[in-house]
Amino acid sequence: MASNTSGVLERRSGRSVHYNISYLVQGAEYGTDGAIVLLHDFPSGAFSWEGIMGQLGALRRAVYAFDMLGFGQSDHPWPADTSVWGQADVLSYLIKDLQLTNIVLVGHGLGGGVAQVLATRLLRPQTRALVLVNTNCYLHTFAENWPLTDMEKRRDFDAPHNTQLEDLINDLRETLPRGSANPQAFAKVISNYVDPWNNEIGKEILFQQVRNLIPYYLNSVSSDLRSLGKPTLIVWGERDEQIPLSYAERLHREIPQSQLVVLPNTGHLALFDAPDGVARALSDFVTNI
Repeated sequence: MASNTSGVLERRSGRSVHYNISYLVQGAEYGTDGAIVLLHDFPSGAFSWEGIMGQLGALRRAVYAFDMLGFGQSDHPWPADTSVWGQADVLSYLIKDLQLTNIVLVGHGLGGGVAQVLATRLLRPQTRALVLVNTNCYLHTFAENWPLTDMEKRRDFDAPHNTQLEDLINDLRETLPRGSANPQAFAKVISNYVDPWNNEIGKEILFQQVRNLIPYYLNSVSSDLRSLGKPTLIVWGERDEQIPLSYAERLHREIPQSQLVVLPNTGHLALFDAPDGVARALSDFVTNI
């Protein structure tokens, strides 16, 4: 446990389907109604939200940041369905078991794709609002050379057998900082993103995650956001080279009455580049819904 501005940040775990899912929770004393649910990008974990969670304390809501399946301290099954649909399926059971209602679903990158599935399909009645931060959307589920080089080739089933662990880790360390507008500063925390994959099992799990970034799994879901009928906030880094700002503009254009906040001098790794900006946009949005 660690103290923060809202009291206590706790690490907990729950059982869903066949898996143990780990998560951080803050402000549990505020109850389960109106909780904020935070879903991380690939290849990070719940830890990426820690710089933002403390700033949400003034909202007086419970805040949950989940390690999705195959990430962080959650189970790392292999093989397993860790696509946006597989992740959403596992999380939907756990969120129902936790009795979270009128939730504000917030997703960054891959987590944004999962949030879209939950909001439009599996947890539509439980969802009060949706927040998408530099999200995967439509047919764009991975960049050509991020977070690894030659991502399309990495999706081949035999790719892990043709890749040495040392080469994979070196590639991650070289490529991941390109997602930040401040790569020199990001280099100081890069081990948090890379070290979990630095073993042979981690390598297999990482490649499994890459194989499950299936574009057509998300396209129809993103296209359905126009009929969601829930308050929607889109937050985007102005300098995102992995998922360009044009995708944010399309989402904003197609989702009626959505709000768009563009963060200056911010890359794809908005939670690192601009935690204050993300927290401020989220806080303002939640206060007014």
